[in-house]
Amino acid sequence: MAVAEPEEPKRSEGTTRRRAVRADAIRNREAIIEAASEVLAAQGTAVDVREIAGRSGVGMGTLYRHFPKKEDLIRTVLRRDFSKWADSARQAAIEARDPWAALTDFYQQALTGYARHSAIMENFALTWSAPDVAGIQQLRLVIEELRARATDVLRPGVTTDDLLLLLVSLGHAVQVTDECRPHMWNRLLHICLSGLRADHRELLPAEAAPDTNSWTRLLPGS
Repeated sequence: MAVAEPEEPKRSEGTTRRRAVRADAIRNREAIIEAASEVLAAQGTAVDVREIAGRSGVGMGTLYRHFPKKEDLIRTVLRRDFSKWADSARQAAIEARDPWAALTDFYQQALTGYARHSAIMENFALTWSAPDVAGIQQLRLVIEELRARATDVLRPGVTTDDLLLLLVSLGHAVQVTDECRPHMWNRLLHICLSGLRADHRELLPAEAAPDTNSWTRLLPGS
């Protein structure tokens, strides 16, 4: 027992140090992701990772231990920020009691958030189509819920795919107009939403080739 007594604090100290290292690693990773989110939103994916390391307060070695490739960091940040973006738009829609207001608020909030995040703007169609469709599927669920609520105020024949592709299309409108004519995409949004209202009774053209994934082939990089 006399020999074993001093070993206990050593093991305890070793465990404590390992826990401290893990805690530091978690904090560093979170700091890197937060800094990267800010920089990517402001500057897009062409940003130099040295700026991200500087803002997060870590060295380049630490950054590369967590994210060996710049693409790994971008993918992680975009997944997180995309989810936050979609959830924020969904929450705004949920808070609107009127089904039409819920649908329009979703588009307004989604595209406003989109315009504020350069990296999401650059990668929306490319990153969230094939092969990683998690973001698009997340949006699909939100839009399906909104479409179901708004059935009575939507024109006949409007599908979830129609509403999802409209969001992707308007996202491109944001990309090409936001800097030079920032209100143009908002005007286009209102024109498009007007065309979705139930008082437009004429039938929509049928799809040439029914395919649940056909819309993805319309996205760049698909």
